[in-house]
Amino acid sequence: MISYARQTPEEQPDAAPTPVEEHIAPAPRVSVQAFCETVETAAAVQSAGEDRRLGKAHLKIQMGGMAAAVEAYRSAPTPNVIVLESDGRNDLLGGLDHLATVCDAGTRVVVIGRINDVTLYRELVRRGVSDYVLAPVGAIDVVRSICNLFSAPEAKAVGRIIAVVGAKGGVGASTISHNVAWAIARDLAMDAVVADLDLAFGTAGLDYNQDPPQGIADAVFSPDRVDTAFIDRLLSKCTDHLSLLAAPATLDRVYDFGTDAFDAVFDTLRSTMPCIVLDVPHQWTGWTKRALIGADDILIVAAPDLANLRNTKNLFDLLKAARPNDRPPLYCLNQVGVPKRPEIAAAEFAKAIESQPVVSIPFEPQIFGSAANNGQMIAEISANHKSIEMFLQIAQRLTGRSETKKQKSSLLSPLIEKLRGK
Repeated sequence: MISYARQTPEEQPDAAPTPVEEHIAPAPRVSVQAFCETVETAAAVQSAGEDRRLGKAHLKIQMGGMAAAVEAYRSAPTPNVIVLESDGRNDLLGGLDHLATVCDAGTRVVVIGRINDVTLYRELVRRGVSDYVLAPVGAIDVVRSICNLFSAPEAKAVGRIIAVVGAKGGVGASTISHNVAWAIARDLAMDAVVADLDLAFGTAGLDYNQDPPQGIADAVFSPDRVDTAFIDRLLSKCTDHLSLLAAPATLDRVYDFGTDAFDAVFDTLRSTMPCIVLDVPHQWTGWTKRALIGADDILIVAAPDLANLRNTKNLFDLLKAARPNDRPPLYCLNQVGVPKRPEIAAAEFAKAIESQPVVSIPFEPQIFGSAANNGQMIAEISANHKSIEMFLQIAQRLTGRSETKKQKSSLLSPLIEKLRGK
């Protein structure tokens, strides 16, 4: 009998549909072969292969179901994952037994069937089948099933990547991303890292008052050395929960990168950090497009003028088309209320984008300028400033988490604090 890798079984195979907000970790570089019996399932598998989370997987689709799979592997090695569609109960179990005689040990099998029966499901699990999905299936069902094969429940959760980009230069996207990351680390108590991708002109080091000797450039220019230990050495500690992968912000070399230049860095960060905030520069290259499409969540920062509206709309349309199984990007308006500047109202902006902004951050140059010049976050400058609550709202929407509950104060709290201080 073939030794299939086994996932923790679920008692009922026909689980409820996944909401678009569900976090599904991307699959590694694996080979997947699907043997379908219906055109509808083949189309769903084909669509799943175009999803960003299966971007590294090599997917091949054939018709013919179980019989075609058995015939194919008589003289060929099996892939990492086999997806089988089957209509019949008896043929399914017999076919799996036959497949086991020609299949390599360690291959994982996902079965797509039309019989909603717990007894059958238990029998499939007993035979070592990794997952059973009830037909008809959609693309997200296939994506979830394949990706979950490589996300063991006992393993450390794969990190969520959040990309923040400005709709136009100078709209404050970096400032927003740094303060949102601060809120994620401080208020949501999540370990987070900020990756400053603007290698020539990045400001994360200045905003966090950090000047590390090494940073993200060392990883990008030495991809063969990138691993967990190497990335850990490059990180600069900002707080107990927040780290920085700083940009060199020097012009001693030209930063021309290939499309997949940052892949190794992102993959390593995913394996070590629950939350990664990418400060994406306002430029349109192969690697910036790849970083945005590959992120789990996206925040677009825009100012309330016509150029920002056009660019935000273009980004929305492209990212929604490239990520059909993800929720749409989020956006916020920044620098709202500049004196004597004609602006597009938030309602008109939302009507054009067909989506409401998460928040509208007012133009307050005094406090934002002081924070930038002092190398501090807004929360450090003014603990009760209204923008702090807005950064927290953005952090909650991007991570799907609520604010951590603070301990209730009591009459003895001041005394306890004094004793702790002593």
